[in-house]
Amino acid sequence: MKSTLAGEVIAEFVGTFVLILIGVGVVAMTVLFGKGIPGEIVNGGYTNINFAWGLGVVFGIFIAGRISGAHLNPAVTLALAVFRGFSWAKVVPYTVAQVAGAFVASALVFWNYRPAFQAFDPLLEKTAGVFATFPAFPAVPFAGFLDQVVGTAILLLLIFAVTDERNQPMGAMGPVLVGAIVVAIGMSFGGMHGYAINPARDFGPRLFTAAAGFRNNGLTDGSGILWVPIVGPLVGGLLGAALYDFAVRPFLPAQK
Repeated sequence: MKSTLAGEVIAEFVGTFVLILIGVGVVAMTVLFGKGIPGEIVNGGYTNINFAWGLGVVFGIFIAGRISGAHLNPAVTLALAVFRGFSWAKVVPYTVAQVAGAFVASALVFWNYRPAFQAFDPLLEKTAGVFATFPAFPAVPFAGFLDQVVGTAILLLLIFAVTDERNQPMGAMGPVLVGAIVVAIGMSFGGMHGYAINPARDFGPRLFTAAAGFRNNGLTDGSGILWVPIVGPLVGGLLGAALYDFAVRPFLPAQK
């Protein structure tokens, strides 16, 4: 069947849903278990988080890649519109689908782990970080902003590198390599603001926390941090894409 905008939007929704389901799910496992809750699951902490987010990206790309290109991230969608001729008419539908997929995935994670949330945080006043990202230094918001810009710039720089038809063809290894990029960024730039590097990954789950009544949600609690994981990735993605296109791509051999 010929791909249509509706099919592409559905693919973005489902691909982002899988990405967030695995990513937020691993954070829930790490935060909620092994801390006195019956079962005391032994977990690998931050290492588990990094690898699971990378795997979530891999599987999300395999789901959506042949249909929509598997952006799964408004920063990717924006960069492709600016530098690769992606249709501007699709930017908003793709972004809405990505945010919606992230919202629904977060709701499913909460539903699945609700007994654990009730045992660990019955008033929902300290666990919104399972779903959304928060600054390590709230008094220095631009430190988190810089972190998001740098992390997402690396993401788009390397995505453009591994998907460039003028570079070495990656074929089916492409999704695995993009997942590895996310793992590497998480290990290197994950501390200052939770390495969202994706506005939908942060905003969709944050919307869910506000709707579900989490008190420390970063949206209605007056903290004023919402803009950081949205603006930072959008700016960083454009910078990383521009760096690739102006400093690397012109020197690659032309396609034969």
